[in-house]
Amino acid sequence: MKDLLKLYENKQPEIVFNWKDAETEAEGWTVINSLRGGAAGGGTRMRKGLDMNEVLSLAKTMEVKFTVSGPAIGGAKSGINFDPNDPRKKGVLERWYKAVSPLLKNYYGTGGDMNVEQGSEVIPNTENAGLWHPQEGVFNGHFKTSEAEKINRIGQLRNGVIKVLDNPKYTPDAARKYTVGDMITGFGVAEAVRHYYKIYGGDVKGKRAVVQGFGNVGSAAAYYLAQMGAKVVGIIDRDGGLINKDGFSFEEIKQLFLHKDGNALVADKMISFDEINEQIWDLETEIFAPCAASRLVKNEQISKLIKNGLEVISCGANVPFADKEIFFGDIMEATDEQVSLIPDFISNCGMARVFAYLMESRIEMTDESIFNDTSNVIKNAIQNIFDKSSSKTNICKTAFEIALKQLV
Repeated sequence: MKDLLKLYENKQPEIVFNWKDAETEAEGWTVINSLRGGAAGGGTRMRKGLDMNEVLSLAKTMEVKFTVSGPAIGGAKSGINFDPNDPRKKGVLERWYKAVSPLLKNYYGTGGDMNVEQGSEVIPNTENAGLWHPQEGVFNGHFKTSEAEKINRIGQLRNGVIKVLDNPKYTPDAARKYTVGDMITGFGVAEAVRHYYKIYGGDVKGKRAVVQGFGNVGSAAAYYLAQMGAKVVGIIDRDGGLINKDGFSFEEIKQLFLHKDGNALVADKMISFDEINEQIWDLETEIFAPCAASRLVKNEQISKLIKNGLEVISCGANVPFADKEIFFGDIMEATDEQVSLIPDFISNCGMARVFAYLMESRIEMTDESIFNDTSNVIKNAIQNIFDKSSSKTNICKTAFEIALKQLV
């Protein structure tokens, strides 16, 4: 596996597009690792301090993810080094999408990612730049459908991602009009845990869980884990967190979800970040869902969780471990050898899978069909790992081996 990984990591990306904003200090990159299948896909993120290496690692991650989620295309990613809280953000995004639109028209498909919202930012800006949809390049480069079929499938994409959830099984509050895009990635993170226990033995019900990050992914993951009967005992977010050693009730987690401020946890009894960061890693827990930014999870944090009964990690963040390597660094490898580690390209493939599903010909557009499709893709990926090796350790290593054999 490591030889395959080294070959894959060291392969230079096919396309690197670099942009410097004429009106601000913003700088952006689109990295297309390959045009496998004639196209590439990956979302657009924005954060202060982002660099090209982060974008490259995420592009390679996306390519691995597509071996699970489909379609069989290359991996790409866009990233903008700029403070997303800066009032000039709107203009930066407008100019960025105009600059990158030739790629998006012909062979690159994008979507929302960290601090860039699909419905209110990606779609309006790409439309203003002359695109029918942010995924139009995937249709033109990969599917090569007739014009009529392309229009039909783009219609599915337009409506599917922003579809308002009305099935109470999937939405915390139908009146608030949560969409597929709001919930699907966190749903997948939780489903990966459920399928893990069903396939490897055990039951998610009653298991204690720690969730890192309470943004779009982490809050939804906590919601669905609690819905399954898991006991969320700790939440650590950017500005603080919460601990309840007995586990928060489903209703309490639901209320935390409904009352978050954008992507931030809000609670009356929230403790400071320094306090929560000191305490949370010593909690007794079986499930850990890292759903914050990339490369945050440190070796000492994981070691403490393992000492306190950790069984499975379901990665909501891309590349969650604080390794310098693109993929399989020392922290990830040591973790994989001690507990069950479900890699990001399986557990957080929900949005990529939704795009792939909606690009298919004339699919069913119900909440249940969309969410069941994502659940089944994750289940099949975990089952394939189990069929290759039933060991509860080295799951991530086996998953990479299965994926890389399709790419190298």
